[in-house]
Amino acid sequence: MHGSADSGLIAQLNARGKHQAFIALGSNLGDRIGEIQKACMEMDLRGIGVVRTSGLWETEAMYVEEQPRFVNGACEVETSLAPIELLDQLQDIEKSLGRKKLVDKGPRNIDLDILLYDGLTVDEERLTIPHKLMLEREFVLRPLCDLSPAKSTMVMAILNLSPDSFSDGGNHSNDPISIVNTVSAFISSGASIIDIGGQSTRPGATDVGEQEELARVLPAINAIRSSPLVRHVCISIDTYRASVAEAAVAAGADIINDISAGVMDPNMLPTLARLGCTVCLMHSRGTPINMSSLTDYPSGVIPTVARELSDRIQTAEAAGIRRWRMILDPGIGFAKRQTQNLEILRSLNTLRGFEGLHGLPWLVGPSRKGFVGKITGVSEPKDRTWGTAGALAACVAGGADIVRVHDVAEMAKVVKMADAIWRV
Repeated sequence: MHGSADSGLIAQLNARGKHQAFIALGSNLGDRIGEIQKACMEMDLRGIGVVRTSGLWETEAMYVEEQPRFVNGACEVETSLAPIELLDQLQDIEKSLGRKKLVDKGPRNIDLDILLYDGLTVDEERLTIPHKLMLEREFVLRPLCDLSPAKSTMVMAILNLSPDSFSDGGNHSNDPISIVNTVSAFISSGASIIDIGGQSTRPGATDVGEQEELARVLPAINAIRSSPLVRHVCISIDTYRASVAEAAVAAGADIINDISAGVMDPNMLPTLARLGCTVCLMHSRGTPINMSSLTDYPSGVIPTVARELSDRIQTAEAAGIRRWRMILDPGIGFAKRQTQNLEILRSLNTLRGFEGLHGLPWLVGPSRKGFVGKITGVSEPKDRTWGTAGALAACVAGGADIVRVHDVAEMAKVVKMADAIWRV
């Protein structure tokens, strides 16, 4: 979300002795919208100029759940105040509007939090910027996205450590130095997420077993988290085993990327709920052994994928996984024929808009897939770079938040260009 702060604008503001900040607005007592309106008026009166406001969202309470629903929003302000001075003023505004804090994260008529301030990082006893909890709060991210429509598509780099992966099997060594060098190159090329796989999920792939999968992925996680050069990167683990997911999260993984959305291992979703980590729920059918025979969609691929993904979301929620911890993936190449893959890429915006799927981030991974090779006439997966580039442009145009790629340097440039066209 640092993208909300434009460096050119900040420079102009700083030249005038001003700073750009983003403030979260919330209320769940009294006239909730009226309280937020009064807070914005009070900021203007105190010289904290409200430049833009987001839409308002009504959400269920988080953390302390037995309380009224909140109305949440965000605003962009211009201020001459330093971060701590701005905090003092916001807290005084809360006090002037009658806020009384009886329970931490409990009911309140007004809540004002500093989310971002220029491009600064602040870590003090009273104040942390960026706000330390905002990335787990959908009620903060939604309004902030209203103020930052030109968000960038994130690049997820594929690091397959299985020798039988369909396009890069055996290409990556599990040697710690090699892992760090590879991940460092991915990051410098534009990746912000590394997706590590120790079990091939290509059509027809056989199960290597839990111990072998752990032996492949855990050393890689440990190498990344032990290196000052790359330890900050977000790690995703491509697995459908709950035991592997739990061990990976304990070692430092952030995301579990499950091609079966919890179907292949009934312990997966309860385990992820207990761990509190993020999960990517991908649409698929069957297993890698039989999924190629499960490609009938009599009601149409888009409404069927939407319905089946919605069912997995409900199952995940019933297991205790919070909605703000979910990412969706339409499953390009998984239990889908060429025409169906193309329809998903062509209609991604429509798919994202189906009831029950609103507001969730989407990951799409067409990289080097078989249908790309068939269309472009390229049999060797590693040579499907240009066809993948065309598919990725469609992903960005359709609103994908994350794209999963093999050729990081090349695809990061494609994504940057596509973002400039479709995410101005």
